[in-house]
Amino acid sequence: MHHAEHVMGTVVSIDLADDLPAPALESMIGDVCRWLHEVDRRFSTYRDDSEVSRLRRGEIDISGCSDDMRHVLEACGDLWRSTDGYFDAYAGGPLDPSGYVKGWSVEVASARLTEAGSVHHCINAGGDIRARGLSRKGEPWRVGIRHPWEADKVSWVLSITDRAVATSGTYERGDHVFNPRTGSPARGLRSVTVVGPDLALADAYATAALAMGEAGLTWLAKMVAEGYDSAAVTDDGRAFATAGLPAAV
Repeated sequence: MHHAEHVMGTVVSIDLADDLPAPALESMIGDVCRWLHEVDRRFSTYRDDSEVSRLRRGEIDISGCSDDMRHVLEACGDLWRSTDGYFDAYAGGPLDPSGYVKGWSVEVASARLTEAGSVHHCINAGGDIRARGLSRKGEPWRVGIRHPWEADKVSWVLSITDRAVATSGTYERGDHVFNPRTGSPARGLRSVTVVGPDLALADAYATAALAMGEAGLTWLAKMVAEGYDSAAVTDDGRAFATAGLPAAV
């Protein structure tokens, strides 16, 4: 069963490949959509009534926040430390945890599907992907990584099972990732893709590496030991990938 939901400023595609009755699959999709809309209501920086907006305005403090908000803020703090400050929820000025929230919300959505009985599914939220099990063809899920200059082409095709894929780049949203050391838009890398066991971390690592510029290539190589492979394209068109990148053959 396939479903596309407009939420969080993007289209989230949900593919369930489990051999289960249609009502069960529909119920699972409904639960995922309700969760994603709840995340959007709570964490959207574009909604004046969201929890994150109220926190930014000082109308509430951390003691008055939800458990999910406290988790996100703690995770962002941990990532700030582990990336030497390059993942910074305050890099653009006011608090903006979006670089963690989308990946985290999809990771949670996948966990909810698994708990409900789905072992074969794939969720794609604007290029941030969490896949489990196999596709309807009984094969690993195939994921195309968009070419950073030519929208109708791909740089890599990945073959994944029980993996997360996150891509951060400057080619669609422009200068939305900043180098927190300089306060200027990130330069040096045009696109960064990270593949690993957890989408929240993969998404944050891709954002941090993009903020680092070409130094992010060396940092990404160190993340292989933690189970995260990567691919990147520089501003001048050079392509790099770690040895374990699950490229399709």
